[in-house]
Amino acid sequence: MENPFHYAFPVHDLNAARAFYGAVLGCPEGRSAQSWVDFNLYGHQIVAHLDPRTGPIQVHNAVDGHDVPVPHFGVVLSMEQWRALVQRLRAANVKFVIEPRIRFQGQVGEQATAFVLDPSGNALEFKAFANPNRLFAK
Repeated sequence: MENPFHYAFPVHDLNAARAFYGAVLGCPEGRSAQSWVDFNLYGHQIVAHLDPRTGPIQVHNAVDGHDVPVPHFGVVLSMEQWRALVQRLRAANVKFVIEPRIRFQGQVGEQATAFVLDPSGNALEFKAFANPNRLFAK
Protein backbone atom coordinates (compact mmCIF):
# COMPACT_ATOMS: atom_id res chain seq x y z
CA MET A 1 0.00 0.00 0.00
CA GLU A 2 1.52 3.24 -1.14
CA ASN A 3 -0.18 5.80 1.13
CA PRO A 4 -2.02 4.34 4.10
CA PHE A 5 -4.26 6.76 5.94
CA HIS A 6 -4.15 7.48 9.67
CA TYR A 7 -7.33 8.13 11.62
CA ALA A 8 -7.67 8.78 15.38
CA PHE A 9 -11.09 8.55 17.02
CA PRO A 10 -12.58 8.54 20.54
CA VAL A 11 -13.80 5.43 22.37
CA HIS A 12 -15.35 5.14 25.82
CA ASP A 13 -13.64 1.82 26.68
CA LEU A 14 -10.31 0.54 25.31
CA ASN A 15 -11.09 -3.09 26.20
CA ALA A 16 -14.35 -2.93 24.25
CA ALA A 17 -12.46 -1.33 21.34
CA ARG A 18 -9.85 -4.11 21.46
CA ALA A 19 -12.60 -6.73 21.41
CA PHE A 20 -14.40 -5.11 18.45
CA TYR A 21 -11.48 -4.01 16.28
CA GLY A 22 -9.19 -6.89 17.22
CA ALA A 23 -11.43 -9.92 17.70
CA VAL A 24 -14.46 -9.04 15.55
CA LEU A 25 -12.89 -7.10 12.67
CA GLY A 26 -9.58 -9.00 12.85
CA CYS A 27 -7.39 -5.89 13.00
CA PRO A 28 -3.90 -6.65 14.35
CA GLU A 29 -3.02 -4.45 17.30
CA GLY A 30 0.02 -2.19 17.08
CA ARG A 31 1.46 0.14 19.70
CA SER A 32 -0.59 1.17 22.70
CA ALA A 33 -0.51 3.12 25.95
CA GLN A 34 -2.93 3.55 28.83
CA SER A 35 -5.11 5.95 26.85
CA TRP A 36 -4.83 4.74 23.22
CA VAL A 37 -4.31 1.71 20.98
CA ASP A 38 -3.26 1.38 17.33
CA PHE A 39 -4.97 -1.06 14.96
CA ASN A 40 -4.09 -2.15 11.43
CA LEU A 41 -7.31 -1.83 9.41
CA TYR A 42 -6.44 -3.41 6.06
CA GLY A 43 -3.04 -1.68 6.06
CA HIS A 44 -4.30 1.64 7.44
CA GLN A 45 -3.45 2.95 10.91
CA ILE A 46 -6.47 3.69 13.07
CA VAL A 47 -6.02 4.78 16.68
CA ALA A 48 -8.65 4.44 19.38
CA HIS A 49 -8.20 7.17 22.01
CA LEU A 50 -9.87 6.86 25.39
CA ASP A 51 -12.57 9.45 26.06
CA PRO A 52 -15.15 8.23 28.61
CA ARG A 53 -17.56 10.97 27.44
CA THR A 54 -17.87 9.44 23.96
CA GLY A 55 -21.43 8.65 22.94
CA PRO A 56 -23.42 7.44 19.94
CA ILE A 57 -23.63 9.34 16.66
CA GLN A 58 -26.73 11.52 16.36
CA VAL A 59 -26.48 12.89 12.80
CA HIS A 60 -27.77 11.07 9.71
CA ASN A 61 -27.96 12.09 6.06
CA ALA A 62 -30.29 10.56 3.49
CA VAL A 63 -28.35 8.63 0.84
CA ASP A 64 -30.07 6.34 -1.64
CA GLY A 65 -33.07 5.88 0.64
CA HIS A 66 -31.14 5.19 3.86
CA ASP A 67 -30.15 7.28 6.88
CA VAL A 68 -26.34 7.25 6.72
CA PRO A 69 -24.62 8.00 10.04
CA VAL A 70 -22.24 10.98 9.92
CA PRO A 71 -19.39 11.02 10.62
CA HIS A 72 -18.25 7.57 9.58
CA PHE A 73 -15.07 5.94 8.29
CA GLY A 74 -14.10 2.67 6.71
CA VAL A 75 -12.26 0.97 3.90
CA VAL A 76 -12.97 0.24 0.26
CA LEU A 77 -12.34 -3.49 -0.10
CA SER A 78 -12.32 -5.94 -2.96
CA MET A 79 -15.69 -7.63 -3.44
CA GLU A 80 -14.22 -10.88 -2.07
CA GLN A 81 -12.87 -9.13 1.06
CA TRP A 82 -16.20 -7.34 1.54
CA ARG A 83 -18.19 -10.58 1.40
CA ALA A 84 -15.77 -12.24 3.86
CA LEU A 85 -16.04 -9.29 6.27
CA VAL A 86 -19.84 -9.31 6.10
CA GLN A 87 -19.78 -13.03 6.96
CA ARG A 88 -17.39 -12.33 9.84
CA LEU A 89 -19.66 -9.58 11.19
CA ARG A 90 -22.76 -11.79 10.90
CA ALA A 91 -20.95 -14.65 12.67
CA ALA A 92 -20.11 -12.27 15.53
CA ASN A 93 -23.77 -11.15 15.69
CA VAL A 94 -22.85 -7.54 14.97
CA LYS A 95 -25.95 -5.44 14.29
CA PHE A 96 -25.86 -3.59 11.00
CA VAL A 97 -26.93 0.06 11.04
CA ILE A 98 -27.51 -0.33 7.30
CA GLU A 99 -27.69 -3.94 6.15
CA PRO A 100 -25.21 -5.15 3.53
CA ARG A 101 -26.54 -4.33 0.08
CA ILE A 102 -25.74 -3.08 -3.41
CA ARG A 103 -26.19 0.67 -3.66
CA PHE A 104 -26.61 2.74 -6.86
CA GLN A 105 -27.31 -0.45 -8.79
CA GLY A 106 -26.77 -0.07 -12.53
CA GLN A 107 -25.13 3.34 -12.10
CA VAL A 108 -21.50 4.42 -12.42
CA GLY A 109 -21.01 4.35 -8.63
CA GLU A 110 -22.53 0.89 -8.07
CA GLN A 111 -21.11 -0.49 -4.82
CA ALA A 112 -21.61 -3.01 -2.08
CA THR A 113 -21.92 -1.32 1.30
CA ALA A 114 -22.54 -2.14 4.95
CA PHE A 115 -22.60 0.08 8.06
CA VAL A 116 -21.91 -0.94 11.66
CA LEU A 117 -21.23 0.89 14.93
CA ASP A 118 -18.35 0.10 17.26
CA PRO A 119 -19.11 -0.21 21.02
CA SER A 120 -18.59 3.56 21.43
CA GLY A 121 -21.02 4.47 18.66
CA ASN A 122 -18.41 5.27 15.99
CA ALA A 123 -19.91 4.46 12.60
CA LEU A 124 -17.94 2.42 10.07
CA GLU A 125 -18.77 1.79 6.43
CA PHE A 126 -17.21 -1.02 4.46
CA LYS A 127 -17.71 -0.95 0.73
CA ALA A 128 -16.58 -2.60 -2.49
CA PHE A 129 -17.06 -1.63 -6.12
CA ALA A 130 -18.02 -4.03 -8.88
CA ASN A 131 -15.54 -2.02 -10.95
CA PRO A 132 -12.79 -0.65 -8.64
CA ASN A 133 -11.70 1.81 -11.35
CA ARG A 134 -14.98 3.70 -10.81
CA LEU A 135 -14.27 4.70 -7.22
CA PHE A 136 -14.28 8.40 -8.16
CA ALA A 137 -16.24 8.20 -11.42
CA LYS A 138 -19.06 10.72 -11.89
